Amino acid sequence: MHFRLSAGLGALAVTAVCALYAPAPAMAASPSPAPSSAASAGDGTGRTSLPPVPLTLGDDDPCTAASNRTAQAATWAQRSLSLPHAWQLSRGAGITVAVVDTGVSGKAAALSGRVTAVGDATDDCVGHGTLIAGLVAAAQTDGTDVHGVAPGARILAVRGTDERGNASAERVADGIRASVDNGAQVVSVSAALTTGEAELTAAVRYATDHQVLVVAAAAPDIEPRDGEGAARYWPASAPGALSVVGVTADGAMLDSAAGLAGADLAAPGGPVVGIGPRGSGHYIAAGSSAAAAFAAGAAALVRAYHPDLTAAETAERLTASATPTGGAPRLDPYAAVSMVPPGSGTPAAAPSTAPLHLPAVSTAPRDRALLSAGVMAALVLLVAAAATVIPRGQSRGWRPPS
Repeated sequence: MHFRLSAGLGALAVTAVCALYAPAPAMAASPSPAPSSAASAGDGTGRTSLPPVPLTLGDDDPCTAASNRTAQAATWAQRSLSLPHAWQLSRGAGITVAVVDTGVSGKAAALSGRVTAVGDATDDCVGHGTLIAGLVAAAQTDGTDVHGVAPGARILAVRGTDERGNASAERVADGIRASVDNGAQVVSVSAALTTGEAELTAAVRYATDHQVLVVAAAAPDIEPRDGEGAARYWPASAPGALSVVGVTADGAMLDSAAGLAGADLAAPGGPVVGIGPRGSGHYIAAGSSAAAAFAAGAAALVRAYHPDLTAAETAERLTASATPTGGAPRLDPYAAVSMVPPGSGTPAAAPSTAPLHLPAVSTAPRDRALLSAGVMAALVLLVAAAATVIPRGQSRGWRPPS
């Protein structure tokens, strides 16, 4: 099992209109984010445009402004995960997910009362960490159906960057360790770094030794410049980490992860809609960090419903229950929660709606039903024939016709 993330995260510039009622294409990214560049909302097309949340801020840039635009409907990413099925079994209550990123705002309404922090990490100037935390655990609020995967889970805000969003191996490694020391059962790491193998591997080992699952982006959120891409990113490539790559609505891998192989899971990565650090509106983003957040939320659902699982067993359940694809298997939260390991002898949990993955069933009941139907049909034909033949025979005294 591997997990990857890379340093020198560039800023994510998204100038796109997000179709909330239909699958949307992958978003473009450039080195210079400008939240104000989002298209205006209310264009009469049934679509809502949202400002992008940056990955980093320049030294003189102000903090990310509040969004006054709200997405009302569930996004394609939420719909693809079929979360209402999983919520019949688990909403992540009792589980703490650490978000190692730019911080998580303690003022976000969708996370109200469920955010604690290491140090000053409830001050999120950039806003990316708050969006990631919302993908993990945001609850529905009035006027919108946008929510996270595990709305019953708690969030531990941990810095893995400086205040402007610049990640480093030392900060991420310290963040993973602090997550463990402050009671997290799952850690979502947004950075994908090309350096720091030794210290990040040691940090992941520290987490797994304490039965804490590290879920990490398998690739950076910004497409590397020519010649700067790497075959492996950290901490996603560290043994024991669960690496997650982002895909678009049509299942294609994000451009920022082009050429990547060996990720443990795939999950929605772009475009995604989430909450921000200020205001009640929403933002748009794209990247494998979003995919890792969705997987971390699913891990919270699993750990809440199966509290005796180890970190490795939780990761194995997530990958074993995922939908096979041509590349990394696709995350399926309901299957991960409800799956019964082969030979366990334990009946599967059965919600009131049909499960997403139907188990193979014996054909014997069907064969018996078909046989019964055939016998009944034969009896009907026999009775019909008798009703015709007997009266005629009696009228002729049972003599053959001349």
